[in-house]
Amino acid sequence: MTFFLLFVLLLIVTFAVLLYFLKPTSMEKAVAEQMENIGTDESARSGPTTILKDSATSNPLLEDLVRSIPFSPNVARLAKQAGTSWRTSSVMIVSFVAALGAGWLAWLMTSYLMATLCIALAAGLAPYIVLYVLREIRFRKFNSLLPEAVDLMSRGLRAGHSISAVMEMVSTEIGDPVGIEFRSMHKEQSLGLPMREAILNLVDRVPVDDLRFLATAILLQKESGGNLVQILDKTSAVLRERARLRGQLQIYTAQGRITGWILCLSPFMMFGLISLTNYQYEKILFTNPLGIKMVYGGLGLMVIGVLLIRKIIDVKV
Repeated sequence: MTFFLLFVLLLIVTFAVLLYFLKPTSMEKAVAEQMENIGTDESARSGPTTILKDSATSNPLLEDLVRSIPFSPNVARLAKQAGTSWRTSSVMIVSFVAALGAGWLAWLMTSYLMATLCIALAAGLAPYIVLYVLREIRFRKFNSLLPEAVDLMSRGLRAGHSISAVMEMVSTEIGDPVGIEFRSMHKEQSLGLPMREAILNLVDRVPVDDLRFLATAILLQKESGGNLVQILDKTSAVLRERARLRGQLQIYTAQGRITGWILCLSPFMMFGLISLTNYQYEKILFTNPLGIKMVYGGLGLMVIGVLLIRKIIDVKV
């Protein structure tokens, strides 16, 4: 059993390393997207013309079944905000398979129902955690590039361009994810959507505070008037100051965050390593009543510690 688990672990690590090194670069993704758009334009000439986004799949019955699940729109929104092309059905299927496989392995190793359910739940939540992490990484990159976009908008307005033209300039001159989001907003405006609705859709796709400041400044100027160049300059200064404060807070709270990660992960890592070498060694924790109480107490104290550390290091900017 131990050799089988080691083989499975090595197989997973090997495939993960291969996927990491063989994934396409940002330049290759951009070229592939451009070629796909060209192919779509060519194929669209022979078919019916529509301005609606095509969401058809190879299995529409499965998609209809997924849409009937109450939280499926939240999963779709999360995948979209994370910048991935994952479908809701794929995320849910992977979650179900991971929970089933992890639960089966946990039952073989521990033969304890509560531990099996906890491990299966953790494995089932893994795809959603990955999406949350990807979304946070994308939002941080968006925040880092947004001041450059605001400066470009300000320079374009000083040169005499319209607000719509400077939005298009941002979509082509600033890197992703800012460029691709502004490109989507410009396409919506090109199709006739009012600027207010297009900006609100942009904020809905990327709900970060810095973008809300920019959207509020632009919408207030459109409704009440004023010097938009001056407003954008002040907005850019505010965004850069917020970025500087966030960087300082990351430095000041680094020790607390590292401490929290070590305290949270080390018990599970030690449990996994000891279980791989001798899975009978820790089986008493799940068969003895005192061991079960100790597991519950340790998990409860760990949750309290995580909440306390998070409360200490969570400083609003």
